[in-house]
Amino acid sequence: MNAPVTIPVPSSTDRFHQRFFDAVYSRSLLYNTCWEDPAIDRLALQLDHQDTLMLITSAGCNTLDYALLAPKRIHAVDANPRQTALLELKQAGIRHLDFDDYFRLFGDGNHAGVRDLYRTRLRNDLSPFSQLYWDKRLHWFSGRGWRNSFYFHGLSGLVARVVRQLISMSRALRKAFNDLLSTKDLAAQQHIYDTEVEPRLWNKAMRWAVSRRSTMSLLGVPYPQARAVEDSHEGGIAGFIRSCIRTVFRDLPLWNNYFWTVYLRGHYTRDCCPEYLKEANFLALKGGLVDRIVPHTTTVTKFLTSGDEPISRFILLDHMDWMAHYFPAALDEEWQALVARAAPQSRILFRSASVEPTFLDAVRLKDSIGSPNIKLTDHLRFDRPLAEALHQRDRVHTYASFHIADLVR
Repeated sequence: MNAPVTIPVPSSTDRFHQRFFDAVYSRSLLYNTCWEDPAIDRLALQLDHQDTLMLITSAGCNTLDYALLAPKRIHAVDANPRQTALLELKQAGIRHLDFDDYFRLFGDGNHAGVRDLYRTRLRNDLSPFSQLYWDKRLHWFSGRGWRNSFYFHGLSGLVARVVRQLISMSRALRKAFNDLLSTKDLAAQQHIYDTEVEPRLWNKAMRWAVSRRSTMSLLGVPYPQARAVEDSHEGGIAGFIRSCIRTVFRDLPLWNNYFWTVYLRGHYTRDCCPEYLKEANFLALKGGLVDRIVPHTTTVTKFLTSGDEPISRFILLDHMDWMAHYFPAALDEEWQALVARAAPQSRILFRSASVEPTFLDAVRLKDSIGSPNIKLTDHLRFDRPLAEALHQRDRVHTYASFHIADLVR
């Protein structure tokens, strides 16, 4: 039996960093690309044509990836309207652009003709908020060179730009990363990392940058998750990041890791990119699969309680980490709505900054007379061996754990 969940009392510094996170989140596009590996999600989900999927939108890349499996419908839900605006722009581009123009926008991250394309082909296919949002930000796609790529805009893009500049300050380190990007042999990759990258990467400036809680906030990591990382890793945030980078750049093949390499290059390549940016897949989406995606700007609970269509697959990302800390009653409410909306034999995926998300032990569902007496964990069957095996293959590798749970009535 798991020990009771203990939540540390936030200090004044903790509260400051949380207010900082709330301020930037409420005004900004956090993610310009998704940081969850859809390849392992595909294996875990086992999607078929009868499934209806609900997921948190983020940057929309993975939404388009799952659409390629042709589920019945995908509901993309995000409380941040800027994330919805990015998904809508990607959908509009698939519907109205040819592949070369589309890849220049979302593969290269810039297109000299973006203003004309937007005005004549894309804008009318966007919701009013998305129109206003992109009216003011087309310059994110209209620059030249890596510094002006779309992938160096938004909050995660800002952090990536700073890190890229820190790398570029050292000619030897810049060459070392270029050597990493050019190899397709794991033994050679490991040798380059051990001898050229790691000895030069962790200089004073880089160690300072990755140890800041403000850096974590800019990457979309709120206080509770940052605290979980600090508590679960003896090296704190900096040690955790260093370990992640060593795994990604040394132990896993980098040549197909588009999550990290887009920030090193400032763009994707035709053979290292998300699935929706491959021509055959783009054409499949254009052929009708993109229209199976329905964007929603709302919370998960409000979405779930606003309809009655059964949903058989859920991807909840990592948002329960901070909900459990700040809004445990709201987390109970969300699970109540999820169970009510779930189809028979539904499956749920989520990630966590904690190795073991013990916060689920505290979630209670209401019984037939409305009393919160039912333990959620009594109705979840976890596939821990599969989750752990897939987690080891995760190309992003920034979460402490990955979970697959089937809902048992």
